[in-house]
Amino acid sequence: QLVESGGGLVQAGGSLRVSCAASGRSFSRYVMGWFRQAPGKEREFVSVISWSGGSTWYTDSVKGRFTISRDNAKNTVYLQMNSLKPEDTAVYYCAANTRVSTTPGDYDYWGQGTQVTVSS
Repeated sequence: QLVESGGGLVQAGGSLRVSCAASGRSFSRYVMGWFRQAPGKEREFVSVISWSGGSTWYTDSVKGRFTISRDNAKNTVYLQMNSLKPEDTAVYYCAANTRVSTTPGDYDYWGQGTQVTVSS
């Protein structure tokens, strides 16, 4: 089970950190991804982190602004979002998979999502 938290309303240029807590003892065996879905749009890839946290990937639009990290001891993955823009407004979802992928359909487990709203 994956549970996101930390979403909210922030002004453009501000920061938020969203978290995703996982239940179970095999968290460190999963690749963890963040995706987002804006109203009327398809779910899109944001970032993914490897099992150990040693490798990370980002979609171009968030590179240099967002940072993904994980704490396997706490079964938690984070997405630190800085310099937020109105176009970052979306529901943010974390997801777990056994291999690195940017395709939502490849992920086995999903959280319920957390709303991030960036005002201009």
